[in-house]
Amino acid sequence: MRKVAVIGAGLVAGPLVEYLLGLGNVKVIVADIEEEKARQLVGSHPAGEVRKLDLNDREAVSRLVSEVEVVASMVPYTFHPYIASFCLEFGKHLVTASYVSPAMRELDEKAREKGLVFLNELGLDPGIDHMEAMRLIEEAKKNGGQVLSFISYCGGLPAPEIKDDNPFGYKFSWSPKGVLLAGTNEARYLKDGQEVLVPARELFAHYEMIDIPGLGTFEGYPNRNSVQYREIYNLPEIKTLLRGTLRYPGWCLKMKKISELGLLSLEEREWQAKTYAEFLREYLNLGLEQDLLAEVAKKLSLPADSEVIKALEWLGLFSDKPLPTRKISPLDLLVVLMVEKMQYKANERDLSVLQHQIIVDFPGRGQEKIVSRLIDFGQPGGHTSMSRTVGLPVAIGIKLILENRIEQRGVLTPTIPEIYHPVLQELKTLGISFNEERAWI
Repeated sequence: MRKVAVIGAGLVAGPLVEYLLGLGNVKVIVADIEEEKARQLVGSHPAGEVRKLDLNDREAVSRLVSEVEVVASMVPYTFHPYIASFCLEFGKHLVTASYVSPAMRELDEKAREKGLVFLNELGLDPGIDHMEAMRLIEEAKKNGGQVLSFISYCGGLPAPEIKDDNPFGYKFSWSPKGVLLAGTNEARYLKDGQEVLVPARELFAHYEMIDIPGLGTFEGYPNRNSVQYREIYNLPEIKTLLRGTLRYPGWCLKMKKISELGLLSLEEREWQAKTYAEFLREYLNLGLEQDLLAEVAKKLSLPADSEVIKALEWLGLFSDKPLPTRKISPLDLLVVLMVEKMQYKANERDLSVLQHQIIVDFPGRGQEKIVSRLIDFGQPGGHTSMSRTVGLPVAIGIKLILENRIEQRGVLTPTIPEIYHPVLQELKTLGISFNEERAWI
C-alpha cells in the first residue's frame, strides 16, 4: 500500500484527506498538533491513521516523513521549507498549496538532483488560477494569437445571502492570519505597457469595482507582484497584466483604516494593557481622560458614527474584553477578535469566485475578449468551497506523483501542461469548472 502524509488538519484539509482515502490503495497519515482535528478528518476509515505532531519535534517529523512517499504540507507557508528539508533528507516528494517562497526556490537544484517533485501553488489562488490561465494562453497561442491583456480576480467570500451578517462582509474559510498578512504586501502590475507600483500602505486605496454576472459588484485590488507572470506565463508581448483579490464593497475602506491605525503590524510587544480598549489607548498613546472612540475617529479623519468606527466597535477593539496574552503583535490581537466574530455558522455557504479576462490579438482577424469564470459554492453542512478548491487540486497532484505522471523534477508550479491539463480535467468531474464567454472587439 502506498503511503502519504498530510501535515496539518486545518480548514482546507478535509476534501484532501477524503479524496486520498477514497483512492483505495493509499494509506493516509494525518498529523496535527491538535490530534482531535486529525481524528475528525480520518474517522474510522481503515486506510487512515492519526498522529499528534509538534513541528518543533524534529525526531517526530523525521519519523513521519521517512515512512511515506509523498508529503502534503497544509501548515502555514513559513513551515514549508522546513518540512521540505526533511523531504530532501529522506527522498520524499512534497505538495503544497502556497506560493513558492525564496527559501523554497533555493531547494530547486537539490530536489532535481534527488529526482524529487516539490509541487507548490496547487490550491485555488495560487493554483486553479494558474492552471486555467495557462490553458487559455496555450489555446490562444495555438490559434495564432498574441495575448495583449490578462486581468484576473479571485475571492473566497461568504455567499451573498450571508454577506451582511457582519460589517466586514467577510468570514474566514482559510487562515485568518493569512488573510490579514496579504494586506501587508506591496503590489505591482502592468497597465498599458507601464509598470505600476502600489506601496503596501496604499493597497486598500487602490481598488476598482468589478461586476460578476449573477453575483453583483465587488471591490477588486491588486495582489502581490503580477509583473513576474509575464515571464511565468511566457507573455513577452503583454501590455496589461494584473492579478487581484475580490471582496464585497466596504472591505477596502475598513482595512485601509485598520492599516492606518497600525493594527497590521507584526511587531510583538509586552503590553501593560489588560483589555482591548486599554491596548488601543496604550498603542495610540491616548490618556485615560480622552474619549477612545472619538480619538480613534479623529485620528482616522472619520465621523464617530461612520461605518468604519462602527465596524471596529463591533469587533471589540473598544471593549473591556481581556487580551489573550500580554506579549503579542497588534495583527495577532486583531486575528483573535476576527476569528471569534467572523466564523461560518452551521449550514452557511461560502463562495469562491475566479474570473480571468484576456484580450487576444489575431493578426489580420481582429481581437477577441475571453472571460473564463469559476463560481463555486460550499455545501451546507458539508465541505466549504474553499476547502474543495484548495484541497482537491493538492489531492489530484499527489495522485499524479504516485502514478508517475509528472516527468519534471524540482520546485514546480502547475504552469506546465503535464500538470494543469489532468488537474483541470479531474476537477471538472468533481464539479469545479469554468464557464466561458467570447466576443470579438
